[in-house]
Parts: sequence; structure tokens; C-alpha cells
Amino acid sequence: MNKTVLDLWVGLFVIAGIVALLFLALKVGSMSAVSASDTYEVVARFDNVGGLKPRAPVKSAGVVVGRVGEIRFDNESYEAAVTLRLDKRYAFPKDSSAAIMTSGLLGEQYIGLEAGGDSATLKDKDRIAITQDAVVLENLIGHFLYGKAQEGAPQ
Repeated sequence: MNKTVLDLWVGLFVIAGIVALLFLALKVGSMSAVSASDTYEVVARFDNVGGLKPRAPVKSAGVVVGRVGEIRFDNESYEAAVTLRLDKRYAFPKDSSAAIMTSGLLGEQYIGLEAGGDSATLKDKDRIAITQDAVVLENLIGHFLYGKAQEGAPQ
């Protein structure tokens, strides 16, 4: 009987450890399904989203103010429509701008929000009109090499 009780406690301890590791993995990966705060959605359109992924952070002044919701292709405008889920604690002016930024040289991509000066604020389902596309490293290198080739070409 003593061995059975010991086995039961060991099993409970292992299950608690697995639950704790799962909780930590979800928190570190920012993938927890339960949101502690209310959000509102705004849409931003980009010509090129690069490697932006759903659940990527939305930051303003370095502070995470929301997450990327859905990224879809618009068949009419041929742009990527990105849904941003912003925390209701943060109100941004209607003339705010959104840019796709990269953490470091080859790091993860996120949306950077720059607050505007309008007195009216963004509401649920509004659209951010001023956007800046992702900088694609391959395109930059191609433009640089093409420019150098043009400089060296005989006139």
C-alpha cells in the first residue's frame, strides 16, 4: 500500500510539472488563447507584408499594445489586409501610421504604430490609412547591385 501512495504522488507531481511547462511555453510564445483584456480591431493595408505572421506583436514606443490578428489577400485592391487587435486601454488617433518593422537584422517582424495628432481616435473596424511596407532584404540588395551596375556602365 505504501508503494501505491508513493506512485500516486509521483504521478501527480509529473502531471503538475507538465502543466506548468505547457503554461510557460504558451506564455513565452505569446500563444495563450485566453486574453486578459478587451481588444478592438483595426485594418491596415500593405503592398508587401514580408514575413509578418499572425500573433506578431503590435508595438508603439517599444510597448506591445496589441497583436496581429488575420492577414489576408484582397482580390480587388491586390493588397494584404492585416487586422490588428489593439488593447482597449490604448487609444490611437485616427491619423496614426503603421509600419512593418524587423527586430534586428534578420529578426521577427512586427507592426510599429506611430501616433498621429488627430483628436478623434480609432474605433473598432476602422482603417489605418498611412502604412509602410516591409523592407525586404533581397530587394534592397538587388537595388544596390543594380545601382552599382548602372554607375559602372559606359555612357
